[in-house]
Amino acid sequence: MTGPGGVLPAGEVEAPELPGFDATRPNVARVYDFLLGGKDNYAADRAEAARLTGVFPLLPLRARQNRLFLARAVSWLAGQGVRQFIDIGCGLPTVQNTHQVARAADAGCRVAYVDRDPVVICHARALLSGPGVIAVPGDLADPDAILADPALRAVIDLAEPAAVIVAMVLHFTDAATARGITEAITRALAPGSFVVISAGSGDAQTGAMLAREYQAGPLFNHTPAQIGALFDGLELIPPGLADATCWVPGRAAPPLPARLSGGHIVAGVGRKPAPANPAAFPPAAKHKLGAPWPAASPAPHKALLVSAAVFCCPGPASTVRAESTRRSR
Repeated sequence: MTGPGGVLPAGEVEAPELPGFDATRPNVARVYDFLLGGKDNYAADRAEAARLTGVFPLLPLRARQNRLFLARAVSWLAGQGVRQFIDIGCGLPTVQNTHQVARAADAGCRVAYVDRDPVVICHARALLSGPGVIAVPGDLADPDAILADPALRAVIDLAEPAAVIVAMVLHFTDAATARGITEAITRALAPGSFVVISAGSGDAQTGAMLAREYQAGPLFNHTPAQIGALFDGLELIPPGLADATCWVPGRAAPPLPARLSGGHIVAGVGRKPAPANPAAFPPAAKHKLGAPWPAASPAPHKALLVSAAVFCCPGPASTVRAESTRRSR
């Protein structure tokens, strides 16, 4: 999109020539990239993010809180011995990408990034791919096809435990479809594998407002109970289903109410039961909505704990925003 004389507008980058690419319409991955402070977005994406932030000012903060949750979850999983990760709906490369967090624990971790957006795949292949790290196209709506992809299977051995990440993507599908997706993923994984989930949730008014205003795609407001149902067949790792800001493995989190006020990110990590050698993993239990979890298991990296604590503690919104930005860099 060049201006007069073939010069790009200030702050703009050349739009790639890819089938179906349209820089004039907001895009899910690029809007999220802008909310995280990224640069791989266009005027339409920035306008969409600004408009959404106007009706829900906490949106950029919620995006950063999700990234911090994901970093804590991946760090903990790698610390437990998980060496294979599949990040579905990975979005554009940003800070604390999955392979970087996992390889901080073990350089041998293997990661497959999956997204249906061709621009995301191009960026991921250029910036993230390398030995043991791959980016493959795939549609969340067809998890069986994703997990059967020959390129993915060349890096990921599904006969061994793996962690599948579906973070901040399931609220783009209705509750029944989301449940079918996670059921298919769980069914395909080996015992001892994990599924990492986060999704938007809020009261009916906030959810309806965001769904009505969001123009980059369909948006659905899932209740905590509906998000909890995505973990059917899995054992939730303490603290179970929690607000993403307070999810720290093995540490108690405030119980989620049956109905949330405002807009939040609800998150959890589930493990497919592994009858063989259960002592290799810390204890997990079936989650009951509203039930507290006992503190257990080693604490994750100190910096990740601090990032969780600062969001759980009450304080001025400006302080929380500044701290989240600093910790997410």
